[in-house]
Amino acid sequence: MKTVDKNELKANLLEFLQLVELEGEDILVVDENKPIVRISPYQRTSNTEELFKNMRGKVKYYEDLTTPTIEEWLEV
Repeated sequence: MKTVDKNELKANLLEFLQLVELEGEDILVVDENKPIVRISPYQRTSNTEELFKNMRGKVKYYEDLTTPTIEEWLEV
């Protein structure tokens, strides 16, 4: 992770954004050696459909999943 003073970031913002975009490097922006913000590449998260697409049609359930459980759990 590269550390940059906020004044240096202001003067060279496009250069630092290209560093993040092209090389995937995180940048920690500091003000008088105090961290104030981190700039990192955007990471798209998968939605539920994408995460479980391989399981579609393979999962079986035998009860209504919305019915509350009345069975007590035993302490171990």
